[in-house]
Amino acid sequence: MAYHVTLEPSGHAFRVEADQTILAAALDAGLHLPYGCRSGACGACKAKILAGSIDPGTPQEQALTRAERNQGYALLCSARPLSDLTIEIQEVKSCAEIPVRTLPCRVESLERAAPDVMIVKLKLPSQERLPFLPGQYIEFLLEGGKRRAFSLANPPHADQLLELHIRHVPGGNFTEHVFSRMKVKDILRIEGPHGSFYLREESDKPILLVAGGTGFAPIKSIIEHALHVGLSRPMTLYWGARNSSGLYLHRLAERWAQTGALRYIPVLSEPDADWSGRTGLVHQAVLADLADLSDYEAYVCGAPAMVEAAKRDFCARGLPEHAFFADVFSYAPR
Repeated sequence: MAYHVTLEPSGHAFRVEADQTILAAALDAGLHLPYGCRSGACGACKAKILAGSIDPGTPQEQALTRAERNQGYALLCSARPLSDLTIEIQEVKSCAEIPVRTLPCRVESLERAAPDVMIVKLKLPSQERLPFLPGQYIEFLLEGGKRRAFSLANPPHADQLLELHIRHVPGGNFTEHVFSRMKVKDILRIEGPHGSFYLREESDKPILLVAGGTGFAPIKSIIEHALHVGLSRPMTLYWGARNSSGLYLHRLAERWAQTGALRYIPVLSEPDADWSGRTGLVHQAVLADLADLSDYEAYVCGAPAMVEAAKRDFCARGLPEHAFFADVFSYAPR
């Protein structure tokens, strides 16, 4: 049996199965609610039940006191519905509303997706989760106070593992470690989420997504979130790389396109001999296809030169400056 839940003051509504926690159902519906542990220990998902009845589960006393329970409060990561519900909670609308946290993590898997690209998946402690908006990044906290930043490639609803796409930078201490010495089960410390590069869901404009190399990582997070929530805005993905190995998840992007979810245009600057697709610089491919960008919203991620050129040329084609969102991959602390 499923129940109907309405959130106030936003008015957003979703369905919750009887055996499902309210938080899990809200995240599955693509709603951004505050949370921290998903286990009733931190209190970040505390909300007031305005109407209806719940099974409160077993939240810990320090996270939800008896007095708060008597006032109608519950932890949405523990509570399950017993009827239709109306709940008062402030949804997360910007990156400033998500607390930055420092957490340990364990390397769950290492996959060489290309000769110079490693897909790293990280597992947090069993009672921890990292809320974030699609497009944001985390930082590794290294010895000597050094930090290295990498975008999250998984969408927020699929947060069991954190997925990173790490390019090998010759001579780079951290990436040399990732490619030659990092092992599954290694323990690291991370901080996040960070960054103002995230999908603006309140807009109704068509979405232009431009990725250079591993700039595909946050773009992947944005796309998978948009598909999960059923976003109806048209999306076009331009992914640029030097050669075909740089399109390390090309088949995934092709599957998105084959379902009609988006248009996908791969672009190679130094194409292989058997390449029959677009060539040149990725942002110039956009300019070749679109004479007027005034109705678009652009999300651009890659090397500084590409991002700077895209901003200059897209705005010259009519893109409003406030509709240009970028994440610059400088292979150093951001």
